[in-house]
Amino acid sequence: MSNATTYTVRIDDDKAGGRLDKVLAGAIAELSRSRIQALLTQGQVLVDETIVTDGATRTKAGDLYLVNVPPPVPAEPVARDLPLAVVYEDEHLIVIDKPAGMVVHPAAGHTDDTLVNALLHHCRGGLSGIGGVTRPGIVHRLDKDTSGLLVVAKDDVTHRGLAEQFAAHTIQRAYLALVWGRPSRRRGSIEGNIGRSSKNRKKMAVLRRGGKPARTHYRLLKAHGNLVSLVECRLETGRTHQIRVHLTSIGHPVVGDPIYGGGPRRIPKEDELHLDEYLTHKNGQILHAYQLGFMHPIQQKAMEFRSEKNSKINELLTLLDEV
Repeated sequence: MSNATTYTVRIDDDKAGGRLDKVLAGAIAELSRSRIQALLTQGQVLVDETIVTDGATRTKAGDLYLVNVPPPVPAEPVARDLPLAVVYEDEHLIVIDKPAGMVVHPAAGHTDDTLVNALLHHCRGGLSGIGGVTRPGIVHRLDKDTSGLLVVAKDDVTHRGLAEQFAAHTIQRAYLALVWGRPSRRRGSIEGNIGRSSKNRKKMAVLRRGGKPARTHYRLLKAHGNLVSLVECRLETGRTHQIRVHLTSIGHPVVGDPIYGGGPRRIPKEDELHLDEYLTHKNGQILHAYQLGFMHPIQQKAMEFRSEKNSKINELLTLLDEV
């Protein structure tokens, strides 16, 4: 596999004031304007060590841009013997308890350490092909730093059957999330169309116009004063970053979420002990898919699985009980 490539572009006086994506495409013959726009969205363009994501940004004379082009993703993922927590498996499907930090399928920066790589080894290549060569068997996904249950199809008939249930919103999915603050209502529903943020194309947002309808039901399970709370979230829809976006929209972002406002907070002095360090130095959001239920497409029987031993959430709850 080839290495990543970095292009350097300094803005001359005659290019000042132009659209960034157009100026960069004109300066780098190897990259089209659409490729430049994709790299901007991926956070691969920097000026003065600051990431630029908007192609409409107007250039300034003397600015020095770095355009990073990640190495190409292999057309076909390779099988790798990586640890897998198998919850259930038969000849048609497999249910995995994915750890936080594992990417589901190959992408830039993660070409051979993903769940797909592990599945190809475990299932000896026996996965459905509907998702294409880079996403064999993948019916739905979890974010890299979200842990928990995920079902994977081994054949196309099973894949279609599961996909139809996801499309019909008949899949049962419940998550545990540790959020900042304490919701004023013990239970409720959050509704709001979700789509790309106009301010940051790497983020999703609740939109007044456009986007796709989304609904999340939540209930408060446990609270530590007004500092943090454990909530259960059940999805009716499955939009990108739905839980994270919806919880942020009501003022309770998921603890540890660096994208949607769940980063470090000031911890009251009476709660310090080890809690301050624990809450502010974790990698990624504390969000766990603990329940998954569906109708087996081949056996035609209801199946339900639970994962209630997620270490990040349980360790935090134990710690919260002590302060």
